[in-house]
Order: sequence, then C-alpha cells, then structure tokens
Amino acid sequence: MLFNSIEFLIFLPIVFFVYWFVLSKNRKWQNIFLLIASYVFYGWWDWRFLSLIFLSSLVDYTVGIQLQKKKSDASRRIFLLLSIVFNIGMLGFFKYFNFFVDNFNTAFSFFGNEINIRTLKLVLPVGISFYTFQTLSYTIDVYKRKLKPTEDIISFFAYVSFFPQLVAGPIERAKNLLPQFQTDRVFDVRKATDGLKQILWGLFKKIVIADNCAIVVNQVFGNYQDFAGSDLLLGAIFFAFQIYGDFSGYSDIAIGTARLFGFSIMQNFAYPYFSRDIAEFWRRWHISLSTWFRDYVYIPLGGSRGGNWMKIRNTFIIFLVSGFWHGANWTFITWGFINALYFLPLLLLKKNRQNLDIAAENRIFPTLKEFFQISFTFSITVFAWIFFRSDSIANAFGYISGIIDSSFFTMPSVDKRFAIYILLFTAFEWVQRRKKYALEINSNRPALNWILYLVIIIIIFAKSGAQQEFIYFQF
Repeated sequence: MLFNSIEFLIFLPIVFFVYWFVLSKNRKWQNIFLLIASYVFYGWWDWRFLSLIFLSSLVDYTVGIQLQKKKSDASRRIFLLLSIVFNIGMLGFFKYFNFFVDNFNTAFSFFGNEINIRTLKLVLPVGISFYTFQTLSYTIDVYKRKLKPTEDIISFFAYVSFFPQLVAGPIERAKNLLPQFQTDRVFDVRKATDGLKQILWGLFKKIVIADNCAIVVNQVFGNYQDFAGSDLLLGAIFFAFQIYGDFSGYSDIAIGTARLFGFSIMQNFAYPYFSRDIAEFWRRWHISLSTWFRDYVYIPLGGSRGGNWMKIRNTFIIFLVSGFWHGANWTFITWGFINALYFLPLLLLKKNRQNLDIAAENRIFPTLKEFFQISFTFSITVFAWIFFRSDSIANAFGYISGIIDSSFFTMPSVDKRFAIYILLFTAFEWVQRRKKYALEINSNRPALNWILYLVIIIIIFAKSGAQQEFIYFQF
C-alpha cells in the first residue's frame, strides 16, 4: 500500500479511529490491532511475503530470549550467528542471488570456460532491506547486553512490522521504538497536529517535487544519447531532487503517521543538500542507515581508532557495503566507491567532523565560503548520483561524456518550467533548516499558518500526475 494512494487515504483514518476511540484504554489490544493493521498494510502489496516478516520476527524474538538465558559466550555466539545467517541469508537470496549467478557465469566466460548456472525469477519483497536490519539491530544489542530482550511477543512483532516505517524506514532501533509499545499512549492533540503537518510536507516532497522531477529524469536518463550536455546536467540535478524529495518525503510521512499513534521515531534526513562537506552530508542523509552501518559495521571493524591503513580499509568497506545494500548492481557499488573517495581526504586530515552545526548558524545567508562549500558538496553528490541512477556502468560513463560535450553550452531543450518549484522549495527549506522538518512552524498567527497549509494542499492537487512508486521500495 502506497502512502500516496487512495487505499491509504481510506486505511489511515479507519486505523486511527479504531486505535484511539475504540481501543484507547487497552494497550495490549492497541498493539494487537497495530500488528494486524501493519500486516494488512504490507499484505496489500503481496500477502505471500507476510511469511518472511513473520519468520524474521519469530526467529529474532526467540534468539533474543535465548541470548538472555544462555550464560556461556559460545552458546550466545551461536544464537547471534543464527540470527545473522537467517536475516542476511534471506536478504541475500531474494536480493543478490541472481547478481552473483550472473557475475559467476561472466567470470568463467572471461577465462574461456563456458558455464551457465540459471538465475531464478525472484520478486524482491518490498522493505526486506529495512526490516531485516531492524530485527538484526535488536539481536546484536541483546547480545552486547545493551538491551534486555522482551517476552512480550505481540509488542515485538508490532515493533518489527510497524506500518508507518515498515517499507522504507527509518530503520528504528529496538531500544527506542520497542519500549514505546510497552508503555501506555495518551492521545496528544499537539503531537497529532504536528504529525499531520509533517505528513503534508512529506506528500508535497513526494507528489510535487519528486514525481514531477521524475518526468524529466526518466526521459533524459532513458535516452541520454539523444540529449545535449545541458539537458543531461539538468537531468542529473533533477534526479538529485527527485531522490531527496522521494525518500525524505517517505520518511516525513512515516514519522508524521507514527506521531498520530503516539510514537516518536528518529529523524532520517536533516537538510543534506545544505552540507558543507561530504562527511556532513552523510550525517544528514538517510541517518538511520548511516548510523546503523556506523554502529554495527564500522565501529566493530575498529572505526577510526587505528592507523591510516585501517581507516582507509574501514572507510571503503562501509561505503561499498552501503552501496551494495541499495541494490544488486555494479552501479551502486561504484556509487559507494566514489563516496568513499570523497570521504577519505576529510578522514585522513581529521576534518570529517569540522561541520557539526548547521550552515549559517545565526545568519540568514551563508558566507561566501559556506556558499562555495555547499555548492561544491552538492556538485560532487550530483556526479555520484549519475552512477546511482544509471542502469549500467557503461551508461553512467556515456551519460557523463555527454555532459562534457560542446553541447553543454546550449540551452536545455527539456521542460525547464518546474525548476522554479525546486528553487522555491530549496529556499523554504533553507529558511526552515533549524527545524526537524520544513513545515514545523510555531507562530502567533495561526490564520497565516492555515493559509500556508491550504496553498500547499492546492499545489499538491494541481501538480499531482501519474502515481509514482517510492524509489526506495526497490531497495
């Protein structure tokens, strides 16, 4: 079920009404109802894959209890390994089996040996990359004794399948979200209103920004040989805004929807395109995944504590794994490799944590230095996005060579009118960059607020076109 669908527009009010007005005095029944609603939400796409969520939840619920019971380190390591093998194995089979088979066949052909292992017609279960990481964080934290396992099976199953963030995150940690299922929730008008505003802003990002950018992006990337360099550059910039509007829009809707039900989940984007270096960008982009890899991969590998060789090794591992997480294609791995190259100089020069505040902290406009830093960081990010969006490495290089053609200096032929919406959107987010989301407005003039909300709603309806799936559903 898509957030931007008629089905969800019907589904959400029904779930909200039953949750608060029928079951508000019974936390257990609220959790049971949320669990059922979450399974309906996911099963709307394909009910057969509910078995995967159920099995993942059951395995890690059982492993958590056993990790608490077992005293010997060897026994506990076995149960942790069981959780890792099951979750990564399930993810690897559905997402990467055909990728490895194709590359295995190609490798043998390269050395003159023909081998033809058949691929399988696999459908990638929506959200599998997200909920497997969410359950894994639970068992790892229990293993490290950072978290006590729960014996409340309903709460745990509801935590894993919580429908607002089930399909595309944020990837929540059990230590934050699970206790919220185990405490009573009281309806808070201010929290619900805040949630509705964040949902509205998320819908604006998705329907107005991302879906309209997608029209140009699909046209240009699908036929890049037919376009001038100026069109290709514009297409790459539009994709940067498409993926940001699409993914951060989903996160805003997810966070806002969770707030409607009395839950607080983590911020996933913090205005990443206003970053002054690539390290700051990765602290602000897909925060739940970046911090997951930091805590469960980078730090266990030694992080930045060792010598330069260890720092270089760990940096490449973390970015390559992050790239591969996004999909079974060499384009994603290359995208991760490029970002590792961007990040390394900052790390080796110990400048990767020099921009921890926001740009132009106490000013309306950035300094000239900040402006150039932000522009440069955005530019290299757009370059890397070309590999992320392209179907193959060859297409990515073909696209880039098309940009640096002499036709770069011609006027773009694609529809440029939507660029004004991107500029206005960027300006509004800049003004609101100190807030958790751009529509978080607390003024003494509520009438002006309502006018703004009404204008945004009108723009959403005016600029809505063909329904587009969220990009990160494929990951």
